[in-house]
Amino acid sequence: MLLGRAPFSRQGPLSAWVVTWLMIFQRLDGKGTLSAAVRHLLTAPVRELVLWPEGAHTLPLSANTSAYSQARCKLPLEVAEQVSELLFESLQQQQPRTLPGLERPVFLLDGSTILLAYSPELARSYPPPRNQHGASHWPVMRVLVAHDVVSGLAAPPCWGPMDGPQAVSEQGLAKDIMSRLPPGCGAMGDRNFGVFSMAYHATQQNHPVLFRLTEARARKLNGGGIAPPAKTDRAILWSPSREDLRNNPEIPASASVAGRLLAFKVRDAHAKWQKLYFFTTFTLPPEQILRVYGYRWNIETDLRSLKREVRLHMLDVKSPDMAGKELVLGVAAYNLTRAAMNEAASALHLDPRQFSFSMAQDTIQAFLPVFAQARSDEERRKIMQEMLRVFSYSMLPHRHKRRSAPREIWPRPCSFPKRKLANHGGARKSRKGVA
Repeated sequence: MLLGRAPFSRQGPLSAWVVTWLMIFQRLDGKGTLSAAVRHLLTAPVRELVLWPEGAHTLPLSANTSAYSQARCKLPLEVAEQVSELLFESLQQQQPRTLPGLERPVFLLDGSTILLAYSPELARSYPPPRNQHGASHWPVMRVLVAHDVVSGLAAPPCWGPMDGPQAVSEQGLAKDIMSRLPPGCGAMGDRNFGVFSMAYHATQQNHPVLFRLTEARARKLNGGGIAPPAKTDRAILWSPSREDLRNNPEIPASASVAGRLLAFKVRDAHAKWQKLYFFTTFTLPPEQILRVYGYRWNIETDLRSLKREVRLHMLDVKSPDMAGKELVLGVAAYNLTRAAMNEAASALHLDPRQFSFSMAQDTIQAFLPVFAQARSDEERRKIMQEMLRVFSYSMLPHRHKRRSAPREIWPRPCSFPKRKLANHGGARKSRKGVA
């Protein structure tokens, strides 16, 4: 009932299922326009799901985008969230993968920001950031994601404003996302998450944690004096500070988290020595803890895929409700691509992280129409074999040495001057002086 015609006040042939799929298709398509989605509806098997009134099934479908645009606006955000959550849960259960030596999946936590097109309603809900030069033009949304360290599947995200009186922090969003993770899975984060509130809420949800600590926090957990020396591995009982209790009133003053404090001395990418400090509730040996934390870099490439390949770097919407729908269904589109990559990796006996997300997405888009036209199981089997063969060419290169050139960005030439806020008072004075 929830995913049928009931959520729409506008009666029409486009059900919630059709609208949801077309919005996901927009994220998978190269252009991702409303026009491309409508033309996909006219030519793809999804056309059979159009709900025509009785006796009107012979009417031709219009190629205009107005009906689809209205249906997108009337799709409830709760429906989009349920679709994203159901897809994640089903795909995660079908493809349970763990790191060597671990009996549970581990999720990487990280935050990012998404630009939004300007509208008065969005500017009120997501105030543009400000600095000493004034306010920006673009509203900004803060997003927190959690990705499986092996498969790359993403849990439904949490989001909120980055600025303004209702601004939320990454730690505040992490409290909500803990309840969306599979039961008993682990959570891993960088120094931004290495605070007591994160360890407390994770253990309350039965999630083992591995958080990197700042040197100042490691000193405090070591007794407040010197920083723990390298090769430190000792049991501690982490208690909240007065600031922890003030910023997190839901935590009782008697709360504590039992875990381990670890310290390592390692070489960075430039062969310079650095010290790393961790708090963990895992019972793994220290060397394995350090090796597991090395997988944290995967979240950076996952965020890049979400922003660049699924085009979530900026949402061209006009309302907060539509921004939420585009975000959760964009994550659903990302998960569908990841699921296909995982299936191909299983068939080819490879690590799914060895595939290029961009090339895998190209492969899926090329073979989906061919699958839709197949008429027999034997034909589908042959198409699948050819698809797996093409997938084997979608692997990332094995670089044994670092790039010869530094990863720098050259500024693009600008043909037009930057837009500036008009100073009407100054303009009047200058005109008066000229006169």
